[in-house]
Amino acid sequence: MRFTAVLAVLTGLLALPAPATASETPYLPRPTGDHPVGLTTLDLTDTSRPDPWVPGVQARELMVSVWYPAAAPGRHRAQYMTPEESRLLLADGGITTLPPDILSTTRTNAFTDVRPAGRAHSLPLVVLSPGFKHGRGTLTGLAEDLASHGYVVAAVDHTYESVGTSFPGGRVTTCAACDVPERDEAYWRKVDEGRAKDVSFVLDELTGPRPKWAGADLVDRSRIAMAGHSAGGTAAITALLTDPRIKAGVDIDGSPNPVPRDVTRPFLLLGRVGQYTPGSGPAASTWEAAWPMLTGWKRWILVDGAVHQSFSDLVLLTDEVGIPNGATLPGTRGLELTRQYTRAFLDLHLNHRPEPVLDGPTAANPEVSFCDPGGCS
Repeated sequence: MRFTAVLAVLTGLLALPAPATASETPYLPRPTGDHPVGLTTLDLTDTSRPDPWVPGVQARELMVSVWYPAAAPGRHRAQYMTPEESRLLLADGGITTLPPDILSTTRTNAFTDVRPAGRAHSLPLVVLSPGFKHGRGTLTGLAEDLASHGYVVAAVDHTYESVGTSFPGGRVTTCAACDVPERDEAYWRKVDEGRAKDVSFVLDELTGPRPKWAGADLVDRSRIAMAGHSAGGTAAITALLTDPRIKAGVDIDGSPNPVPRDVTRPFLLLGRVGQYTPGSGPAASTWEAAWPMLTGWKRWILVDGAVHQSFSDLVLLTDEVGIPNGATLPGTRGLELTRQYTRAFLDLHLNHRPEPVLDGPTAANPEVSFCDPGGCS
């Protein structure tokens, strides 16, 4: 299987008794930056192309969350996901021991539609793309942290590739792409190319002459990056190759398709020791094949004790409700390292700040190793 299915680490837990903490409200750790965080949600429609997954749908409609540094906290915290998105996500993982809406009650740190902070054209923009079958909400912990450090962050739900995406008015789409029986290289290439088009369209809507977000004039259009988890990470390579506005990219625990030509802009590979250690198997071979095609600044960074979902919010949240998830690295630490190394990469390449943590192993982060096809240190 090329990508781990949503909540795959939880498969088989159907028969487990309800954990003692199941009634407690999950929560995300506080962001580490100085700014309060705002969040607005956009419903965007690209009328220039049909939907790639559902015949007869003549436009591509996307839900996008935009996190940003706020002038002050607000009164209403943002919802993590809708109750129906929570129900579909848990059902996909076979989880029946928790209230179906529990993820919709997750306490976030962002406030809805508060006033942005910053000068015109002063803030870098990062587009986030979630894993296959995942909604954009599963990257909230990373997005909130980046926004608290002065980034505008736009996370995209790739419609019909998520187990559940809620639209205004209560309409919910499910994963039509999951019904395709043959998931060969051509299938995953379609996923990559479609996501790259989604990201370019979102950039058009945020940075074009008539932007759809009221705070869009804060964005510095010369400082744009993309980061993604799993399928979202592999699509970052395609997006860099097809959209010159994207200046840097991050693949978080995703196995890319063959890279057709040199990627000359900075690129970070961040993943698990268990999957991407050089010479360890098919997943690692995709990074080994991509490595010589990454001809700009690059790093291959691995985290020991992590599972696939350690780089999203899901291990953190399952830790909190007492469900085993297969990770020996605590979810809080997984999110901490994901935040630290992703933000360091973006600070280096979008804000031009020295980031020594990217130069090699540190005593402060003993779980982290730096690799290339010849081995790790």
